[in-house]
Amino acid sequence: MKGQLFDLTGRTALVTGSSRGLGRAMAEGLAEAGAAVVLNGADAGRLREAAAEMRTAGRTVHEACFDVTDEAAVIAAFEALDAQGIAVDILVNNAGIQFRRPMVELDTADWRRVIETNLTSAFVIGREAARRMIPRGRGKIINIGSLTSDAARATVAPYTVAKGGIKMLTRAMTAEWAPHGIQANAIGPGYMLTDMNQALVDDPKFNAWVTGRTPSRRWGRPEELIGTAVFLASAASDYVNGQIIYVDGGMLAVL
Repeated sequence: MKGQLFDLTGRTALVTGSSRGLGRAMAEGLAEAGAAVVLNGADAGRLREAAAEMRTAGRTVHEACFDVTDEAAVIAAFEALDAQGIAVDILVNNAGIQFRRPMVELDTADWRRVIETNLTSAFVIGREAARRMIPRGRGKIINIGSLTSDAARATVAPYTVAKGGIKMLTRAMTAEWAPHGIQANAIGPGYMLTDMNQALVDDPKFNAWVTGRTPSRRWGRPEELIGTAVFLASAASDYVNGQIIYVDGGMLAVL
């Protein structure tokens, strides 16, 4: 049993926003642990390219091209997987966007766009996954939060609110779905080296703040989320539920 705790052979993982960045890294890590993966993205070309690269490495990869904010498209994607006999055992709600603007200058449309992408999509996709997991009596849901699930920062109010919501959505999922054998947990990445953060990495003042504020004195790498993702997707976490694990180099642990 000990040797099988982290083995995902025979499982299928849907990772949203996985054609690049953190989602791609976690998808590759889950695949290396034995899972078949369903890659997702709204850009069909980028999605095909990512899937082809992973197949070249010998992974079992399916593609699900849809916009996570389009509820009808989400439902259609799950129905298409059903029709192919593909059962999602593991869901990673990773897709997200950032938008920086002081609140007094923030348009409601931009607020809603961030909330819909980062929070509402996790509810809708989680609901569709759970509707299929509950009859099977098992399932793993991993929501991707942030440092801002617990701490606010100026100019990113909708992102902060969405990621704080992810923390509580995870607990709400646990409250309703744990009796059905589903574990819902979250990962809170710190400042990571991704395309979305490249402008911040290139800003000498912000880069110095991140490296100075983080006890590890550096930015995180996308692949450093893999261990936590595999743990939460595997039998090793069968009695872990409703938690958020921060992978942040210690940032939230110190003043």
